[in-house]
Amino acid sequence: MIATLDTTTTIVAPATAPGGAVMVIRLSGNRAIAIADSLFRGRRPLSDAEGYTLHYGHIVDDKGQTIDDVVVALFRAPHSYTGDDIVEITAHGSEYITQEIVRMAIERGAMMATAGEFTRRAFLAGKMDLSRAEAVADIIASDSRWSHMVASTQMRGDYSAKLGALRGELLRLCSLLELELDFSEEDVEFADRRMLRSLLVEVDNQINRLCSSFAIGNVLKNGVTVAIIGRPNVGKSTLLNALVEDDRAMVSDIAGTTRDTIEATTIIDGIRYRFIDTAGIHATTDRLEQMGIERTHRTMSNASIILHLTTADEPTFEDVELGPEQHYVRVVNKIDRYAKDNRYDSDVIPISAQQGTGMTMLRERLRSIVDTRGLDSGSVIVTNMRHYAALKSAHEALGDALQAVDNDLSGDLISEDIRRILHHLGEITGEITSDDILHTIFSHFCIGK
Repeated sequence: MIATLDTTTTIVAPATAPGGAVMVIRLSGNRAIAIADSLFRGRRPLSDAEGYTLHYGHIVDDKGQTIDDVVVALFRAPHSYTGDDIVEITAHGSEYITQEIVRMAIERGAMMATAGEFTRRAFLAGKMDLSRAEAVADIIASDSRWSHMVASTQMRGDYSAKLGALRGELLRLCSLLELELDFSEEDVEFADRRMLRSLLVEVDNQINRLCSSFAIGNVLKNGVTVAIIGRPNVGKSTLLNALVEDDRAMVSDIAGTTRDTIEATTIIDGIRYRFIDTAGIHATTDRLEQMGIERTHRTMSNASIILHLTTADEPTFEDVELGPEQHYVRVVNKIDRYAKDNRYDSDVIPISAQQGTGMTMLRERLRSIVDTRGLDSGSVIVTNMRHYAALKSAHEALGDALQAVDNDLSGDLISEDIRRILHHLGEITGEITSDDILHTIFSHFCIGK
């Protein structure tokens, strides 16, 4: 069920972040143009202008005094982002100017938009499905080339088209199965069971491929978590600073300087890596150090990559217990200060974090762990946990449908399982949703988006 759209109100909000040279204030609703006309003075009223036009003029207050010179963009319903009339006022980026324009719009009948309300109206007006609406937030939050690529693909509708094709096949199967109910006395089959099973297997394979893409999709969207571990004073903090090329962690020759986790991020070949400098692991009676070591173990359990650091004067590595999906990289530091003729295993990377020696090799190793081979700008990848959960539920329903076919159950029972699959796919695209789900999704948006 899709929530109803309330077009009786006109909403207003700044649509760009504060602090820039210009600010865009957006109005949307059936009174957007009338409210804007009460503020704007140009060559002619906006109510007389066509959509998709720009207008130069002034914003004036109740006393007729000019607040700012502005450019106004006009979009008429239904050919707009939200499906309503939209007016976007581009003014200078002064906080005072922004507040005055928003205040005057509210005095004339507009309401302050809530987080994500413009995009929520676009979804409810049928301008985009729910997965594309969520991609709007993802593309705004994207901070690397790969996360931007995935969000752009989803916002363009490639992901929606893939799901739409799956739903279309399933709906066709349902219609044939349910048609059999009308001819139950004749005992006829409109849906050949062998073809039906073949189609269900093909749909299941496609859903499994989408589910499998979540592992890389989650990495591309949220970044790769790398825990830097090792004994005290092996250079973990120096390494973190070298990797992000910034002095984020305090460096000292005193063992045990880091007693809490320190985080910093950097981009390597278009992928964001989140490095966590942890407290040195060793036996200690110091309560603060013990707490730091406990946090180190928690960080290790949640990391995608364990970067284990030691030094050239003592190039041994303590045993580390790894999870099934974790990667392990061994690094020997301080090769500039100790013997350089040491022979290391082929998988060990020798570096000097202080001098920068070996850092290129280390970055290449970290980058090689994230397998983006075969991905391109058109790849359909699942990055959203809500979508992943719905696809897993659809996969379970598909298993029930296949079992029903194999057990030669009646068409109405098979159809019921297929309806469950359609329900879960509809949760992703928004054919099946509720106000609570919409509130949860759009509450994470910025106001003005």
